[in-house]
Amino acid sequence: MILLDTNALLWLSRGHPRSRPLTRLGGRLYVSPASLLELQLLIEVDRLRLKPNTRVTDLSRNQRWLLDDPPAAQWFEHALADRWTRDPFDRLLVAHARVRGWRLATGDATILEHNSGQCVEL
Repeated sequence: MILLDTNALLWLSRGHPRSRPLTRLGGRLYVSPASLLELQLLIEVDRLRLKPNTRVTDLSRNQRWLLDDPPAAQWFEHALADRWTRDPFDRLLVAHARVRGWRLATGDATILEHNSGQCVEL
């Protein structure tokens, strides 16, 4: 099972070439609520635009993946231990994958550097 980081979610939803490794791997894909919040914040500060009439919650309802909701206390406890980044979304996404025992699909060099064995590189 694979958890998509925020960029992986966008790349896959837009058919970007960087998402090709995910289509070759197969297996179940999941999205984190942390990614949805990150996308909403990026929209609010004008760093991201979705297609007209598309909301962030629409991305969570795609048949290619499921929205996962791990227990918050356990999830956030794992995030507290990740001191390699100050990015709260990176911490939450890596912690989410760890709580579930899943790999994280990412192209983020910092995440890959600190968690390479637990990631699918895009």
